[in-house]
Amino acid sequence: MDRWLRGFGLASLVANVGIVVTGGAVRLTKSGLGCPTWPRCTDESYTTTPEMGIHGIIEFGNRLLTFVVIAIAVAALITAVLERPRRRRLVTLGLVTLLGIPLQGVIGGITVLTNLNPWVVGLHFMGSIFVITTAYLFWRRVVDAPVTAAPPRPLRHLAWITTAVSLAVVVVGVIVTGAGPHSGDGGAKRNHLDPELISQLHVDLVMLLIGLSVALYFAARIAGAPTGPAVLLIAVELSQGTIGFVQYFTHLPIVLVGLHMLGACLVWIATLHALHATRSPDRAAVPAS
Repeated sequence: MDRWLRGFGLASLVANVGIVVTGGAVRLTKSGLGCPTWPRCTDESYTTTPEMGIHGIIEFGNRLLTFVVIAIAVAALITAVLERPRRRRLVTLGLVTLLGIPLQGVIGGITVLTNLNPWVVGLHFMGSIFVITTAYLFWRRVVDAPVTAAPPRPLRHLAWITTAVSLAVVVVGVIVTGAGPHSGDGGAKRNHLDPELISQLHVDLVMLLIGLSVALYFAARIAGAPTGPAVLLIAVELSQGTIGFVQYFTHLPIVLVGLHMLGACLVWIATLHALHATRSPDRAAVPAS
């Protein structure tokens, strides 16, 4: 049963990242209004029709994937309840992940009803970041051994600062997207911010994040803590930054934009991994004095 729990936990994390990528494909192929209404695909049908063409197929296909992600989350939650009934936090994380997915579906529906308003689209992406966070924490709680030794407090503080800046990078990146050309539909509005100005702010935050991640590596090394999470974070950041610069100077080709969306999820997961490595001991694992 424990093997199933690990598998469902990882599958839930991967599926929630995957649906971000497919959602990006909807927007990048201008299929955001392939189904022009919600919860139906058209006023008369819940499914796409031949007249709607490839855009309808892409949008409706992404909606169907939501049910796959929900099914995996249900399986993970049920397995957690059956396997470890006394671990309430694990079950809570599984439940929050499960409830977050249909909530994301509702926000996605609102994006359609608001004609792909860029601020609502951005909220939809940040909702995915939240669900990815809970799915990651669920999986880590399954695979990790209990922590008994407290990390140095300055190291943990630095990890939290790095996490806050990483979140800011993601948020500003979403705003940059709302100012760019890939709106999801030819008639969708943009947020009317200066793309160059907001892009420069995004780059500045990325540089700050890389600097903090390097500092986190050296702090972990000095403290005798594992340095692998910081190394992984730096590697993912540099890869994502390279894609970001190339896409900017090549006028945002859709393939690179899609990879950059995937990279945003991976940067956030790597950030969570670095933060998780500095977590406090579990109360049940601390020996009684």
